[in-house]
Amino acid sequence: MSKSKTPSYVLTLKLNLNKRDEDILTKRFEIARNLYNACLSQLLKRHDNLIQSKAYRILTAKINKVNQKIYKDSKNKPLPDLKEQQALLYKEMKELYRQFGLSEYQTHDYVKLMQHHFKKSIDSNTAQKIASEAWGAINKLLTDNQTKKVHFKKFGELMSVEGKTNTAGIRYKNNQLQWLGLNMSVIAGKNDRYAQVALLDKVKYCRISRKWVKDNYKYYLQLILEGIPPVKEKHVLGEGRVGLDIGTQTIGIVGSNDVKLIELAPNVVNIDKEIRRLNRHLDRSRRATNPENFNIDGTVKRGIKLQWVKSKKYLRIQGLRRHLYRKQADLRSLSHNILANHILSLGNEVYVEEMNFKALQKRSKKTEKNDKGNFKRKKRFGKSLAKKAPAKLLTILDNKLKWQEKRLRKISTRDVKASQYNHLNHQYQKKKLSERWNALIYMGQEIKIQRDLYSAFLIMNVDKTLTSVNQELCTQTFDKFLTLHDEEILRLRNNAKKNISSMGIAS
Repeated sequence: MSKSKTPSYVLTLKLNLNKRDEDILTKRFEIARNLYNACLSQLLKRHDNLIQSKAYRILTAKINKVNQKIYKDSKNKPLPDLKEQQALLYKEMKELYRQFGLSEYQTHDYVKLMQHHFKKSIDSNTAQKIASEAWGAINKLLTDNQTKKVHFKKFGELMSVEGKTNTAGIRYKNNQLQWLGLNMSVIAGKNDRYAQVALLDKVKYCRISRKWVKDNYKYYLQLILEGIPPVKEKHVLGEGRVGLDIGTQTIGIVGSNDVKLIELAPNVVNIDKEIRRLNRHLDRSRRATNPENFNIDGTVKRGIKLQWVKSKKYLRIQGLRRHLYRKQADLRSLSHNILANHILSLGNEVYVEEMNFKALQKRSKKTEKNDKGNFKRKKRFGKSLAKKAPAKLLTILDNKLKWQEKRLRKISTRDVKASQYNHLNHQYQKKKLSERWNALIYMGQEIKIQRDLYSAFLIMNVDKTLTSVNQELCTQTFDKFLTLHDEEILRLRNNAKKNISSMGIAS
């Protein structure tokens, strides 16, 4: 059966469970985790057999050779026969995968035998979805050059199970979640207009998810509904262009009627000190209960399989740490959704620079010294990105635009160079990261504009090719931008204590 391509969205509702229901769900989640790990283990064996085969090595060499030729001709139009040859080779590789049992449906056949042993706990549709998730991990290993290994799910790491349809297995019916003898009521408030309107749409399939809250799991029903999510009255989609200059901690927003420089996820508190304290507590407990697993110098023994004993206090502290991470993630998600709704209220054409956030996470490879002769730190923006998650904001924005049949428009960072360009004299000037203001000559006078906001202004006014700035648009909108810019800077200076240093705003 082909996958549905109709638009869909998720409605999350809390489940009203008793102790028996919670215990049964906990057991079923653990069975599902073991099924996933068993499928992944089998697929890894098949993957190893594949890459050791002579046919795979010969075919990979042919594909690499053709891809190199296509890459060399990328400036010109690639020859049609090369593209045709590439397609045939990939088709041959796909057939080779099937010969070694590496396909989604062959994974379904493998999990079918195991599912029969647990048919009272896991239905066939859910087992197939578990197998598909394991296949997705291996498929990424086969097709994505950046993926080097896959991970098994540890105890308690599986956070959701789902069905394939709403007619069998996990299904929602008569305001209840039904799954192999379990009938669990769903909490959907009569005053929750959004939920009541959303429930009028067709349910494609259901997902049961869980979150660790304080000292136990809380279970939720996620309904994947067909259609477009209802729009709340306060979240009206605007019209026109909006430019975004997103950084690791802040975002500059420029629209036709508003200019804002905002800290990303300001409600997310810094939990580093608390996490360090809990980690020290866990380490002391682990050493006290497992002294035989450590060498005399305090290092963990290597080369042998170790059994770790976890005390009740250890498990409690471990749960508290999970709760802190979960709470931080929920606050961040809430903050990003509120900001995304505000951005979309300014306009429905959203422009942003292409950003490689993964590259910003990595430590610098260069070893350099400063003016005093001391080595510079190799750390970059890993902690800021983990705390603020700017990439997640862009994903949320793009998803909300998809429901309006639009997309987030990503401009070429290399071609536009928004942080260096001056649209008044048409020149580029490189700046240090510490330089937060642009000095421009406008109408015979020098004016200063905050760097992130000016970049967002230029991004808003790119041309249709998304590779250069449209001078005519800049000229038309610059005066209004200046007025709104000055108002925003005044607002920031009045709240200088709440600003972060990367904004460059002084009181």
